[in-house]
This record gives sequence, structure tokens and C-alpha cells, in this order.
Amino acid sequence: MSTEGRPRLTQPNSLQNILESLVTMADVTSIEHPTLKVPYDVLNKKFRVAQKTLDREACQVTSAVSELEKVLFTDNRSASNISSLLGGVVEKLTNFKRKAEEVTQDETECGRVVKRRVDHLKEHDSLSPSVVAEWKRTRLDRLLVEYLLRAGCYSTATKLASARGTEGLTNLDVFLVAREVEQSLACRDTSKCLSWCHDNRSKLRKLNSSLEFNVRMQEFIELIKNDRRMEAIKHARKYFTGQDPAHLPSIQRCMALIAFPAGTDVSPYNELLSDVRWDELIEQFRAENLKLYQLSSQSAFSVVVQAGLSALKTPHCYRGATGHNPDCPVCQPALNSLASPLPFAHCSQSRLVCHISGEQLNENNQPLMLPNGHVYGQKALQQMADENNGSIVCPRTRQTFNISEAEKVYVM
Repeated sequence: MSTEGRPRLTQPNSLQNILESLVTMADVTSIEHPTLKVPYDVLNKKFRVAQKTLDREACQVTSAVSELEKVLFTDNRSASNISSLLGGVVEKLTNFKRKAEEVTQDETECGRVVKRRVDHLKEHDSLSPSVVAEWKRTRLDRLLVEYLLRAGCYSTATKLASARGTEGLTNLDVFLVAREVEQSLACRDTSKCLSWCHDNRSKLRKLNSSLEFNVRMQEFIELIKNDRRMEAIKHARKYFTGQDPAHLPSIQRCMALIAFPAGTDVSPYNELLSDVRWDELIEQFRAENLKLYQLSSQSAFSVVVQAGLSALKTPHCYRGATGHNPDCPVCQPALNSLASPLPFAHCSQSRLVCHISGEQLNENNQPLMLPNGHVYGQKALQQMADENNGSIVCPRTRQTFNISEAEKVYVM
């Protein structure tokens, strides 16, 4: 039997089908962990901020009430003084109520996002085929939106999420905040990045992040480049003292810049003065932002595509143009190159299909081998013979044979 005519596994006939099948093949529990983890972390952060805000407002109310009580129990109290203090208490209580409503509204909105995502994931186990089909389409849209956000296509991702109604099911807000920080760093502005570091300081400390130190070091370098050396020394005294001992070599190299001109060619000081450091800061911020929300370095879309391609990949997909199946996604040029480094599928049970009709080869459609070694289904060859007075044409080699020359093939 010729290897070129050997039947192969049944495969989806369109890219849309493969993408939908990839989603079902992946483990929902592991792939969808960030879907719930990110909004939960946001809700937890909102709760801690709300607690600090309310505690601060409560302290102000308590202080105002204490001051009023002191005046009430003194002999020098007056109506105007008491009225003024009562007005202050009322003002503090009003502010307390307003802040409580604001933080409660924020927490409630975050809770709704978590609930919506939980309800969305529950649809995966629905007994209704239409609900499951809609869930697959929605999930595919979510994966595409997240992939576009990671690729920096923020406008396209926002439009897709809006058109598909998946804004609450994606981490759009997290990446849009990251975009503002990245844009500010690209414009040589560190204020937004430092603000982000301040808002997430506790988590960054647990991650042993050096982002804030590197930003402060870049500020020092910019002062040196602008020949503001006295300000650079003051900056170093303020932000470099008390740093982790692991940062000492970097601090020493930075301080040595004071002795060199801004246009020095001496290594490694010319590297510190290079504008490439801004790009490195952006890359570090992206990595720290993903770690902060426990997001993997690869998007879920990339993971499921690779898993699906590996599940469909066979040696026939890489045996030249004659071995390609036009209905096989892995045989398509673009996906073929993507699947090249991936392992082949482990197929313990295979289904053989006819190259002509695509129908399964079994006892009702027995495989027949032509004299040139190519194998096709009995139904397809018989139909071709009926239309050509017993003659059949091999679709691969264009050779003509009689139907009586075809021999049965038995697959063990």
C-alpha cells in the first residue's frame, strides 16, 4: 500500500470548527482559572480600600463628636460654638455616608461581575445543546478579546467586546489601565507607573518586584542626562537608601554616572544612558501586571489553539503537498507552520476515511486499493465506475483503471 494513499483520521472541515472544538478539548477548570481569579482579586482590593476609607471617615466623625462633648461639659460653652461644632459633626456624617455609598456601589459592581462570570461558566454543563453552542461562541469571543489585549490591539479588542456583549466577561479594565501606564512610560513619564506601584505595593512586595526601584533608578538617570546632578544626588538620598542589598550593585553603577558626561561611550554606563531602558521598563511592567493577577505569560487563546493543533496533528500533514488534506486545519499553510514545533497526536483508536468522499471506511464502505497503491472507499469508486462505464480515474495520479482491477484491503 502506498503511504500517499493511506487513509487518515477524520478532521474538522473548517477553521471555525477547529476553534470551537479546541475550546471543548481544553480543561475548563485550568483554562478558566483567571476568569474568576481576576475579578475576585479586584473585589478583594476594593474591599480593603473601602475598609480603610470607612475607618478613616469614622475616625473623623469620632474626633468631631469628642470635640463636641468636651465643649458641652465645660463652663465656657456658648450657643454659637455648639452650633458650629454640630455643623461640623453633620458635615462629617454626610461625608461618611457619601463615601460609604460610593465604596458599597463599587463592591456591588465587582460582585455582579463575579456572579456573571460564574453563571457564564455554569452554562458549560447545560443539558441544552443550543445553550452549550452559544457558550462556545461566547467563550471564543472572550479568548479572542484577551488575545488582542495582550497583543496591544486595544481598540480592536474593545470594539469586539462591545459588539459581542462580553465586556463583563473579559479583563478589559485591567488591560486598559495597563495601557495608560505603558503609554506614559513610552512618553518618558513615570508618574502613572509609580502610582500603580503604590496602589499594588503589598502584592508587589510579595512578588519581590523590582519595578519601582528600576523606575526610581530611571528617574535618577534622566536627571544625569539633563545635567541636573545635584538634584540627582538628592533623589538618590531619598529613594536609594534602605533598598534591598541585592540592588546595591545597580545603585553603585548609577552613582558612578555622576562622574561621566551624558554622552559617554564607556561601558556599562553608556547602556544605562540608552533609551532602550524605557522599553525594558515597559516589558517589565507588562510581566509584573500579569503576575499581579496570576495571568500566564501566554493567552488562553494561544493555549487552546496549540492544544487543538497538537490533537489533530499527524505525520501526513508534513509529507509534502501530495499528502495534504484540504479539509485538515493543520495542513493549511498558516496553521501548519504554527503546529510545526508541537508534538503529534496520540491516537489509540483511529477512524479511516475515503480521500474522495470523506466517508468513513468500514464494513459498509470497504477500502479498495488501485494497482498504483492508492486506497479509496468502495462507494466512491463504484459511483465513479457507474458514471464512466466501469472506468475509474485516480484523483491523485490521474491514471485510469477498470473497477475490476481494484482489490479489497483488510486493516488489522
